[in-house]
Amino acid sequence: MNYLDAARNLRDVVSECERKFLAISDKEAGRSPGPEQWSRKQILGHLIDSATNNHQRFIRMQLAGELKFPGYEQNEWVRLNHYAARLWKELVVLWAAYNRHLAEVIERIAPETLGHVWDKTGDQGDTRYDLEFVATDYVAHLRHHVEQIERG
Repeated sequence: MNYLDAARNLRDVVSECERKFLAISDKEAGRSPGPEQWSRKQILGHLIDSATNNHQRFIRMQLAGELKFPGYEQNEWVRLNHYAARLWKELVVLWAAYNRHLAEVIERIAPETLGHVWDKTGDQGDTRYDLEFVATDYVAHLRHHVEQIERG
């Protein structure tokens, strides 16, 4: 998949899932499947956090040939954003709107910047990713978690 396919794929996923997600009750969305497992609200919150972090990457990587910045602590982000206490409908609307915006951002990535690099620093050592990988991996990651939400 290339970045243009990723943008189309992202639009399709959001279009298909927004309606399905809105049909899930707030109570059901807040139910955790087990100890130490995220509820649907928390999974969708994680996807919102992923969107905000990747939005920065999509823009900043077009502005600089190489960036060095960390990933993010996903469990802490979910906890500190208090997604479990939020209204499901509000989370769905935010997630869908943000991802429609990101589809536009991804589609309009300047092709000459696709090879720009994010040098990720973290606990597992340094890893380097180019912008096209970041964009396509974002959509693959989103699809993985959307499937978790759909399964319940």
